Amino acid sequence: MAKRVRKAVFPVGGLGTRFLPATKAMPKEMLPVVDKPLIQYAVEEAAAAGIEHFIFVTGRAKQAIEDHFDISFELENTLRERGANDRLVEIQAAHPGAGHVAYTRQGEPRGLGHAVWCARDLVGDEPFAVLLADDLMLSDTPCLKQLIEIHDETGGNVVAAADVPREQTDRYGILDVDSDDGRLAAVTALVEKPAPESAPSTLAVIGRYVLLPEVFGHLGGMTAGAGGEIQLTDALARMIGNAPFHGLRFEGRRFDCGDKLGFFEANIAFALRRPDLADGIRYILAEYAGS
Repeated sequence: MAKRVRKAVFPVGGLGTRFLPATKAMPKEMLPVVDKPLIQYAVEEAAAAGIEHFIFVTGRAKQAIEDHFDISFELENTLRERGANDRLVEIQAAHPGAGHVAYTRQGEPRGLGHAVWCARDLVGDEPFAVLLADDLMLSDTPCLKQLIEIHDETGGNVVAAADVPREQTDRYGILDVDSDDGRLAAVTALVEKPAPESAPSTLAVIGRYVLLPEVFGHLGGMTAGAGGEIQLTDALARMIGNAPFHGLRFEGRRFDCGDKLGFFEANIAFALRRPDLADGIRYILAEYAGS
C-alpha cells in the first residue's frame, strides 16, 4: 500500500525584499490578509488536507513564525479573564499541537530547491507536500487536498497548475504535457522560467506540490539553475520518466501575495467573504471607484 501524505514543508526562509520596508524586521509570511497571516492560511490548508506534521524551513529573523504557532500563556489568560472566548478559541485553533511542528534553518537563501532539501531528514522516506505561503488559495475544497486525492490515484509527483499569459512564462516553472483533459495533464518535461517565445506551453506550476522523497537525491547535487539558485523544478524534471508526474488545474483561485497588487487583491477578496466586513468593503470600494 502506498504511503499516505502526512508531512508538509513550508519554505519560509526568504528575505521578502519586494515588501520592504515592511519586511525588514517582520517575515513576509506574517503579512496579514484581513486579520490572519499568510503562513496561517497555508498551515490551515495543509491541516484540512490531512497533514499531521508541519515542517518549517526558516532563516534569520523568522522568530515571529515560531512564536505565532506556539502557545502565548499571557495572551490566552488575558482573553480568558476578559471573557473573550471567541478570540481565545481562534488563537488556540492556530496551534498544530505539541510534537507536530518542526523547524530547520536554511542558513542562506539558495533557492526553493535548497529549502526543500534542507527538510530531507525531517521528511524521511515518504511522500510529502510543499506549500508556498506567497500563493494564497481560495477554494471550496483545499487546494492541497485536491492534489493529494490525485496523488492517491496516480502516484508520483503532482503539482498545482494554472494557465498564465504567454508573456508571463518567464516568471514560472512551465509544464510540457502529453495528455491533457483540461483538468489533469500528464507532464513530459518541465522548464524553469522560459522566455515566452521558447516556452513549451502556458501551463505554469503554482506553489503547491505533492512529491516523492526521491526528489531529495536529485536536489543533493546542488546544481544551480535559473538565477543561480537551486531550483526545485530542475530536480522534478530529472524525475520525469521514472515516476508519474501530473499537473492539476485545481478548483479555486490563487492570489500571488508575493506581488503587491496580488496581496491587496487577496485582502479585498477574503474580506468580501466575511459577513462582518463585506458590506463595509463594498461601500469603500464604491467610494473609491466613484472618485
